[in-house]
Amino acid sequence: MDLERLAQRLEGLRGIFDIPQKENRLKELERRLEDPSLWNDPEAARKVSQEAARLRRTVDTFRSLESDLQGLLELMEELPAEERESLKPELEEAAKKLDELYHQTLLNFPHAEKNAILTIQPGAGGTEACDWAEMLLRMYTRFAERQGFQVEVVDLTPGPEAGIDYAQILVKGENAYGLLSPEAGVHRLVRPSPFDASGRRHTSFAGVEVIPEVDEDVEVVLKPEELRIDVMRASGPGGQGVNTTDSAVRVVHLPTGITVTCQTTRSQIKNKELALKILKARLYELERKKREEELKALRGEVRPIEWGSQIRSYVLDKNYVKDHRTGLMRHDPENVLDGDLMDLIWAGLEWKAGRRQTAEVEAE
Repeated sequence: MDLERLAQRLEGLRGIFDIPQKENRLKELERRLEDPSLWNDPEAARKVSQEAARLRRTVDTFRSLESDLQGLLELMEELPAEERESLKPELEEAAKKLDELYHQTLLNFPHAEKNAILTIQPGAGGTEACDWAEMLLRMYTRFAERQGFQVEVVDLTPGPEAGIDYAQILVKGENAYGLLSPEAGVHRLVRPSPFDASGRRHTSFAGVEVIPEVDEDVEVVLKPEELRIDVMRASGPGGQGVNTTDSAVRVVHLPTGITVTCQTTRSQIKNKELALKILKARLYELERKKREEELKALRGEVRPIEWGSQIRSYVLDKNYVKDHRTGLMRHDPENVLDGDLMDLIWAGLEWKAGRRQTAEVEAE
């Protein structure tokens, strides 16, 4: 990539980022951080510190890249044509930084910086689908580990014969929701079945839902009379201590029927707190969807977990993974299923932002 094109890309990002506005906001946050009274509220101080750190990283990266490109431009003008090739490593480094800056623009939407609540349910396909749901759970757990995120299992129900019938995890880390948001939808698996003695080819489906974990100060009212809270014995994996105590908690929101079960710890109190937090996030998401109902386009509609609804296909016997929204195809499904998802995620975020055309869906 030549220097002139790099400079043009950076100039394009200037308008997207609105750097002067970010610099003004950063100054305001830094003044707040210098106020000793802020630290009397640790949670408020944490939020201000995190926002300031994000803004500082963006502003510093932009200004540093701007300075680097200006210096390279001046140097390029001074060097004879035959010596300009020596600047190639600096240009490649600038292009890499520019890509990182561009990726930050794809995470510029509400709640992108928050933790993510990810739910997986098998669809059409019986035992095969339950096994596929467990494969997806492992894929997202491995992805989170690669990013340095923490994963907390909220609820896990084993399948009748194999795999899982339901899983909900809390993924903790900066931009966890932003990065995982394009993964929401129906995922399709095609493979010779390990559950079929004749090894016939089977197709399975599983649905993935991703919502942000809402802050404590978000106004979602949970009225005690609208909640039914049941305590029960934990089930499934979790160790002897978990499975022999009445530690699991199920919370039902009676007006909506939303049910959250948490059995992740041995503490009934902690499970109840986490279940209520998940319920609050689900109610917030429900209200958000209602407000945006009139603006909902095809990409936002809920689709059945079956044929024709998939956002991505994983075809193992033909060794490829294809995202039907973006057209991106990978020929290393083993790496994808091991959590190597970043190129698929960036492409999905471009699609969400309207910067990538919808691909023509071709069912295998």
